[in-house]
Amino acid sequence: MTQGNEVAYPVVAGPEGILPPAATVMGVPLPEEGEGLVEGRIVSEQEALEDAAIALLTRKNATLFPGPLVLWGWNDHTNEKAKYFFDVANELPGIRIIPMPDYRPIYPKIDPEAVINPCHPNLTIWHNKIEACVFIGVHCHFANITLKMVRAGTNCYTIALCAEAGHEDAMCSVPNFDIEKLVRFRDAIIKVKKNGIKPLYEGKGIVPTGWAQISRLSGKTAEKPKDELLEAGVTGAFSHELETGLDDTAE
Repeated sequence: MTQGNEVAYPVVAGPEGILPPAATVMGVPLPEEGEGLVEGRIVSEQEALEDAAIALLTRKNATLFPGPLVLWGWNDHTNEKAKYFFDVANELPGIRIIPMPDYRPIYPKIDPEAVINPCHPNLTIWHNKIEACVFIGVHCHFANITLKMVRAGTNCYTIALCAEAGHEDAMCSVPNFDIEKLVRFRDAIIKVKKNGIKPLYEGKGIVPTGWAQISRLSGKTAEKPKDELLEAGVTGAFSHELETGLDDTAE
């Protein structure tokens, strides 16, 4: 097990390459209750929360990615958790919020400002030049592959606030992340600011990201810009007719 400054395998922001190894195979353990994981090291939960806070305050275009387990509001706990999620967001000047309501691929064209395609989750981070992000309310099976792809091809510092066991392939992860820990995360952000960490986007509030959010926050009807609209049916790269395959009788 990694402790203190001992690191079995440093899980740091990439790009690491086309096929980075899974951190668990390299000996990185999952944190226990009361612990956190920072770049492959087991640390205290408080240290992990403060490291995550510093990354979100100081790296470019920091973004919160709330997943379906927060967005869907499928029980009372989720509804309450969503409220505290905004308490965290409001302590992060210049933070962006990109919801992930549905992981399924959207063809023929995806909107990387609104969704993450499960085949290419790093598209959203590339497109928005995100250098720090938080996954919260994201199904673990999706987060596992997404975190590897993000580490492979981007320089994004990934933070996984997991309701289950945590994620070795994130730069920072805290397990069993419930409402109480969301409150502690908010308090950790306040603490590091008081201790002298100057936010990169000091003075700004939550930054609207994507046409849908801008429409919602401005009170206008959500209407996608014309240059991004697609005609009904398959268009663009998929506009050609499908091949019928080889004719076994042809010479």
